[in-house]
Amino acid sequence: METESEPYVRLATLRQLHQVMADMNTARSLADTLQTVADGVVTGLGYELACVNLVRPDGDLVVAAFSGNPAAEALITGRVGSRESWERRLTMGENWGDLVFIPHTEGWVLDDDDVPQWYTDGPAPRFEDEWHPCDRLFAPMYVPGAPGGPSGELLGVLSVDRPRNGRRPGAWGREALQVYAFQAAIAISNARLRANMQRALVRLEREQQALRASEESFRQAFEYAPSGMAIAEMGGDQHGRLLRTNDALCRLLGRPASAMRRYSFSDLVHPEDIGTLLRTSAEGGRAELRLGRRDGSYVWVSLRNSVVADAADGPRFLLTHVEDIEERKRRELHLAHRASHDSLTGLPNSAELRSRLSARLCRRAQPAVPGELGSLDAAYGHPAFDTGDHGFDAGDHGFDFVPGAPAYDAYDRHVHTIAPEDGRDDGAKGLAVLFCDLDGFKSINDRFGHNAGDAVLIEVARRLSNGVRDGDTVARLGGDEFVILADGLGRADAQDLAVRLRNEIIQPIRAEGRAVRVGASFGIGWAHCGMTADEVLKSADERMYVEKRSRPRQHRRAG
Repeated sequence: METESEPYVRLATLRQLHQVMADMNTARSLADTLQTVADGVVTGLGYELACVNLVRPDGDLVVAAFSGNPAAEALITGRVGSRESWERRLTMGENWGDLVFIPHTEGWVLDDDDVPQWYTDGPAPRFEDEWHPCDRLFAPMYVPGAPGGPSGELLGVLSVDRPRNGRRPGAWGREALQVYAFQAAIAISNARLRANMQRALVRLEREQQALRASEESFRQAFEYAPSGMAIAEMGGDQHGRLLRTNDALCRLLGRPASAMRRYSFSDLVHPEDIGTLLRTSAEGGRAELRLGRRDGSYVWVSLRNSVVADAADGPRFLLTHVEDIEERKRRELHLAHRASHDSLTGLPNSAELRSRLSARLCRRAQPAVPGELGSLDAAYGHPAFDTGDHGFDAGDHGFDFVPGAPAYDAYDRHVHTIAPEDGRDDGAKGLAVLFCDLDGFKSINDRFGHNAGDAVLIEVARRLSNGVRDGDTVARLGGDEFVILADGLGRADAQDLAVRLRNEIIQPIRAEGRAVRVGASFGIGWAHCGMTADEVLKSADERMYVEKRSRPRQHRRAG
């Protein structure tokens, strides 16, 4: 750049400077911007060599662009100088405004540091302001907007060498280089911002593509899963409503997808399984229950829940996997039935009988004086029960112990089983236990074989089951012994039931092509809380033997 007529500057020079600054701000990429900055120093400011040293994230400076000498460009481009060495250079020499000039008389100490540098050949200076080949001129570039200019964050350093006129730059040349460095910093910052935005856009597009691919994969996995899947709403007024179901679930329940959106799982579950569904955790919960089909039948399924979010802070949905376990449940129920029922007659076996009986009984002390409430905690068998603490008033609630009637325990919600008193028929109801033993059964086995005996047992079981009410239990205790549990009977009712069942049993039975007869002896016991199941059965068994011995032998069987 011509400087001999300062402050006069040729218009062509200003146009040239304006053009190189415009080129810096129109470069398409950061790399192009850096190269344009270096080229502009050579073409617009009149220096033979220019280098752009850019600050890296780790603080060191890398030679990012070079202009003016292809050999030097190949030698030092991409090399790195430490931040410490650069800080040393920028604090040496003379400050020309924001520029740093290190004359050859001082710069020799920098020959052995780690900053990439080049040397130009030329004669020694012949006059005072002539440029020496070892002179160094740096134009620091700072992040735009940093207060105080040089005190801001360092972006990079422009290194220039050997003005074409061979002289050190004057006032205009210094001002032009300083302004150029400022504009270069703006251009580089903008190029970095554009590059970051472009990378962000590329990354966002890739993420969106990955998200679309993931959504498509989920859709296909959801729609074409071999087992049922459903998405339900979480929270709000429509909590639990099914938003989406796949084909497998619709086929399993025999309902179209449009109809499924009107329901939640609580609408479809079997009434007996509502508690199981409510106890199932929404997050990671599992449950085995029955869901209703369109035809009114139910199918056993396994539900497994997981929560998915639409976005970081968006709505959450419940993803439920529904697996058909009907076959497994059928096998389990079959095994459980075999374990609890007699294989010959299909009646509950001895273990199941004791389980059902024990479920009705509790171990508790009876009230000292029937009809009095002086010791409720003793009557309920729970020391924590206290009429004073709980505000319970027998008079207010009409509570009393009525002999032969169930007593309601206000503490543990257990309905106590109390037997009707002997010698009284005051209408009291209780749990009757009828112990039945067949008379003459052994002779059938001995005369006609065990197949005939099995046929008799099967028919007796059928007649006993047909002769009791729904809800009563008929069990085979073992051999030719049967037990009937009949709740809510008075003494007369129990005796009438025993007579009716005996009359059914003594009717002829077809076994192995012939008609045979057996008799039956019944003993009636009564279950009440405070007894064990074995004690109840023993009591009924003893009464059965009393009844058997009290009848003449010829009347024990029908013949």
